[in-house]
Amino acid sequence: MKKLARVLALWLGLAACAFAAGSQQSFDDPALEARYRALISEIRCPKCLNESIAESNAPVAADLRREVRRLIGEGASDDEVKTFLSSRYGEFVLYRPRLSPTTAVVWAAPLAFLVLGGIVFWRILAAKRHQPLDEEPLP
Repeated sequence: MKKLARVLALWLGLAACAFAAGSQQSFDDPALEARYRALISEIRCPKCLNESIAESNAPVAADLRREVRRLIGEGASDDEVKTFLSSRYGEFVLYRPRLSPTTAVVWAAPLAFLVLGGIVFWRILAAKRHQPLDEEPLP
């Protein structure tokens, strides 16, 4: 029984080492590895919300890293990888979402509020300029 426990422990240890080695694979081509590293730092973890999938330890982040590695290995461009992930998880997974009709409001809102605030400020100043001054003497 002890021998079986030792064999089982050895087998589990080897399996864990093989799994860890398999999850840390790198590309043979340094350019592909650099693309991979850049992409996983630009993709947000859907669970962690404020971490990229490169930083996150969540299981969904590990799945996304494997998916990005697979797509790059199959020859997909960066844009194709981002399109694939955003079609499954929405534009939210991209730290820099693309300009589309739904995101145009978010991109244009700060400028619109700044212009509107400037117009209101100018109108208030123009209205005050045309008001008469008080002619009462100060005590």
